[in-house]
Amino acid sequence: MNRPLVCVVDDDDAVRLSIGLLVETLGFPVRCYAGAMEFLDDDEALERAHCLVLDVRMPGLSGVGLQDRLGRVGQRVPIIFVSAYGDVPMVARVMRAGAFDFLQKPFNEQVLLDRVNEAVQVATQRRREGARWNAVQVRLDGLTTRERDVMDGMVAGRLNKQIAEDLGISIKTVEQHRARVMEKLQVESLAELVRLVIEARYYTD
Repeated sequence: MNRPLVCVVDDDDAVRLSIGLLVETLGFPVRCYAGAMEFLDDDEALERAHCLVLDVRMPGLSGVGLQDRLGRVGQRVPIIFVSAYGDVPMVARVMRAGAFDFLQKPFNEQVLLDRVNEAVQVATQRRREGARWNAVQVRLDGLTTRERDVMDGMVAGRLNKQIAEDLGISIKTVEQHRARVMEKLQVESLAELVRLVIEARYYTD
């Protein structure tokens, strides 16, 4: 299994090297990039990155621009901005957009190490949750249209008789679909089914 990767993007050679060497002391593999586009061109890094240490002002695509682009494609890697330029509106903007932290240069090395370590842990947990919900989605996708209709009625608290009337089918048919829904989704109670469906919809929205 690939170990969590930390990526450093900074156009200043000395800063990039310094941060890279510092983060390596945590035991994580590190890749360094002189610009945002160089990072985006590394498909493996995009897949493996558990933390992105990112400068704000860089030639070409800025750090904020990179954050925006990653957000648009659903890439949720935790981003730690490290920059000498950090006015209140900018910091507020990147934090609202989901940045993990914003550290001013010069920064405390131990603070950066602590935040990188925390970011990697968050990313690892997100990936575990993602794998879990991907498996749930596969089970949901395995339902037929009619089974999904019955499931929606169950989640809405409708009785078998009401679901039958809503769908124009017999109560016995509803019961059969209901049993298959429970079996396919691997749940044993209505409460468990409702919780699973609500959480799955929340996670995938």
